[in-house]
Amino acid sequence: MQATAYTYDAGTRSGSVLLDDGTPVPFDAAAFDAGGLRLLRPGQRVRIEVEGSEDSRRIVLVTLQTL
Repeated sequence: MQATAYTYDAGTRSGSVLLDDGTPVPFDAAAFDAGGLRLLRPGQRVRIEVEGSEDSRRIVLVTLQTL
């Protein structure tokens, strides 16, 4: 699934993304670390993997979207 980086805190390695419908979804350090990223800037397109349903959706991987 694709999204846009919305917030990122380098100290905690956590933040949030915006889905294409505008829904914000938070991610934690484990999801950030799983993608092997070192930095994330708001506005970057990312690829995410999620677990759970709408009410309990959780991001498990954040990585840069490449063409």
